[in-house]
Amino acid sequence: MNNLKRLDLNLLLTLDVLLKEHNVTRAAERLNLAQPSVSVHLSKLRNIFGDPLLLPGPRGMRPTARGEALREPLRQALDALARAVSPADPFDPAKATHTWRIAAAGYTDSCILLQALSVLRSEAPGTRLAILQISPSHIARHAEQGEIDLAFHKTEGAPPGLHQRVLFTERFVLAGRAGHPRLKRRPTLSQFCNLDHVIMSPEGGGFQGVTDEVLSALGLTRRVVLSVQNFLFLRSALASTDLVAMLPSRLACNDGALQIVEPPVEVPGYEISMLWHERVHRDPAHQWLRERIADSV
Repeated sequence: MNNLKRLDLNLLLTLDVLLKEHNVTRAAERLNLAQPSVSVHLSKLRNIFGDPLLLPGPRGMRPTARGEALREPLRQALDALARAVSPADPFDPAKATHTWRIAAAGYTDSCILLQALSVLRSEAPGTRLAILQISPSHIARHAEQGEIDLAFHKTEGAPPGLHQRVLFTERFVLAGRAGHPRLKRRPTLSQFCNLDHVIMSPEGGGFQGVTDEVLSALGLTRRVVLSVQNFLFLRSALASTDLVAMLPSRLACNDGALQIVEPPVEVPGYEISMLWHERVHRDPAHQWLRERIADSV
């Protein structure tokens, strides 16, 4: 370790060339250095290793046993270093074997990843995809530690310190089961408040949301009778009862089990963004993944 601290890359490059050329003059030409500079490097190397490394001979210099033992390990180390600092190879999805780990809470797995899945499978069949449920408050830490590649979150309130790309703007619609007797047409505001509502509560147990804030500003309340933590159960509850819910349009549309109407009150929508850490920002494979997902929504 002490020797390693005394070495620098220029000394190792000089030693590598000397072990190939067996001649200080030729080594200086290959390194584009003056001959005295190469001689100084060799003197430092001899002092560091405690060995002459190369000795004068009848046909140039010849490595000592120590110099010969260093030849191949040094070559491998310099090759590895050259590969490490060389530009990243272009990403070839057809040959990729990555395992993508994506945090997709709420309904973003179905409205984003489900849309991208066919493209990912056809273009990168050797890759795998893990969809994780991670609390929004833990997203930044998991991304920093390399435990997730991507996450989806509302743009407003997204964890700080991560790169963001807005994927789409969402709006709310009123949904109930297909054939719901109270949703044959857009309900009045009074009728809306008197319906039995389901609410999505990601943290669990909540009975108020942004719709209730809008109604409260109008001096009104609605009847929320069910609070759930996942959209799958919410959808099943709607499909099998006369409950209704204010749902993101991308979740409710194209679902034959649901009846969709415009709500009688304007509830602010929101943006959904894709998030990732700086550590993968310039990685060609990661850039490819982000582009494919963005193109699919």
